[in-house]
Amino acid sequence: MKTADWLVLAGTLTFIVVYGTWKTRRQRNLDSFVLAGHSLPWWMVALSVMATQASAITFLSTPGQAFKDGLGFVQFYFGLPLAMVVLSITAVPIYHRLKVLTAYEYLERRFDARTRALAAGLFLVQRGLATGLTIYAPSVVLSVLLDWPVSVTTAGVGLLVIVYTATGGSRAVSVTQLQQMLVILSGMGLALVAILRLLPHDVSFSEAVAVAGVSGKLNAVDFSFDLSNRYNFWSGLIGGFFLALSYFGTDQSQVGRYLSGRSITQSRLGLLFNGLAKVPMQFLILFVGAMVFVVYQFVPPPAHFNPVESRRLAAGPLRAEYAEAEGEHRAAVDERRAAVGRYLAARRDGSPAAEGAARDAIRAAGTRYDSARERVSALVRKSNPLSDGRDTNYVFLRFVLENLPTGLVGLILAAVFSAAMSSASAELTALASTTVVDGYKRFVRPDATDAHYVAVSRRATVLWGVVAVAFAQFASKLGTLVEAVNVLGSLFYGTILGIFLVAFYAKSVGGRAVFGAALISEAAVLLLFACTKVSFLWFNVVGCLLVVALALLLQVARGEAAGRSLEPAA
Repeated sequence: MKTADWLVLAGTLTFIVVYGTWKTRRQRNLDSFVLAGHSLPWWMVALSVMATQASAITFLSTPGQAFKDGLGFVQFYFGLPLAMVVLSITAVPIYHRLKVLTAYEYLERRFDARTRALAAGLFLVQRGLATGLTIYAPSVVLSVLLDWPVSVTTAGVGLLVIVYTATGGSRAVSVTQLQQMLVILSGMGLALVAILRLLPHDVSFSEAVAVAGVSGKLNAVDFSFDLSNRYNFWSGLIGGFFLALSYFGTDQSQVGRYLSGRSITQSRLGLLFNGLAKVPMQFLILFVGAMVFVVYQFVPPPAHFNPVESRRLAAGPLRAEYAEAEGEHRAAVDERRAAVGRYLAARRDGSPAAEGAARDAIRAAGTRYDSARERVSALVRKSNPLSDGRDTNYVFLRFVLENLPTGLVGLILAAVFSAAMSSASAELTALASTTVVDGYKRFVRPDATDAHYVAVSRRATVLWGVVAVAFAQFASKLGTLVEAVNVLGSLFYGTILGIFLVAFYAKSVGGRAVFGAALISEAAVLLLFACTKVSFLWFNVVGCLLVVALALLLQVARGEAAGRSLEPAA
């Protein structure tokens, strides 16, 4: 990176951290620390919800996902708009009316303390681990920029996020997310413009789209019904609906965002705006990755996008095998470039036969290209047993560093770090608030002062930050980060959602029945993950429906007393 890029990156991040810390430096109230004092207008709620979800993983890993598999990942979000409508009607008014600090506080009022503790515990496990992935993503950037071990950069990024979050809590997250989202959206928009300008002068935008299409990168919707296929219309609409219901309706990292709204209406508007904006935003980010793929039809791509692993292979005992694999890769790249040239010439000449032949040649060269890359990945795994060999998380980063103009590189990396700070800080705040409100305050010190709880919340933030950093050390084994974080969530979200749906709609079911149903359902989901090839999106459906069905059956079998009344707290 050039000096100007470092200045843009450092200046942007310094402003965000200093501004957020200064604006929120004197918080002494638990409600303000956890929910920003219920003071935010709808547009700040919307930005807060979007920025929390749009972590560095979104902007670093998602373009690489499109580079590898195309736009199909966008189907993951098809159920989200419908989930926003359902939550606006059901969860938002209930949470506001009962004046809860966390979603799990509601479960004790509806069921019992044991059910509240179970749901909160499941959340803490999955979100504590997922935060590690959120912190790992920008650590990858620093590792490449500074040529430091990713374990060291992970610790550094984690320390920055811990200090920023522990100082200001939820309010610090909220007051800086406007600036963070502006950096994120402007960075990605300018990146797309710069990527298109890297195309050869004689290749138009429509031709670039055609090249992406013939290479299979624009297949956004797949209507086939296949439980083992991770991304199709049905898994996205149904499984994505259940996942979004659980994430936005029961995950404190999101519930805390929209409960910070100053009224039910403001919280609803924030959620609904997110439902409208999320799919187009995600499509744009994936499209950036597809265009990166097109540019690499004309600019030679590296055989492996992780420069640290590439240097390790080139200088290590496997260098002869690596050189051979690189030669195979170069030959496939040259063959594919020639086939793309013939395809574009045939399109311009209006020759269907030549166009069809060139299309087949592109696909054949693409198969050989993928084979060569897989051979290099196998060498990476052989050279470094701690790596899974995949480089999807490095595609966009490597492209930005090697091809985009000075200044814009710094802005895009600032967008990645801004997204990381925004999401990780919101997640750490949620972990701390759940630990204190649903654990410490409920079971250890129920009558302490607000100042005491805020102090404990800061300590809990530090503790969960250390846990997240520790888990981040293993993130390199988990493959594509944007998939890994959603797989991890899906192992728990269905069960948690089932508990809440019973609470909302099955008024005759009591705490013992739903507690037993949740334990059985969580075990079933973990077995499904370990023993089958069912796509992770369906875990949310299975876990949720199992909890509801088993809770109803156990209620009838036990003849248990009905759940508690839910009048607003005095």
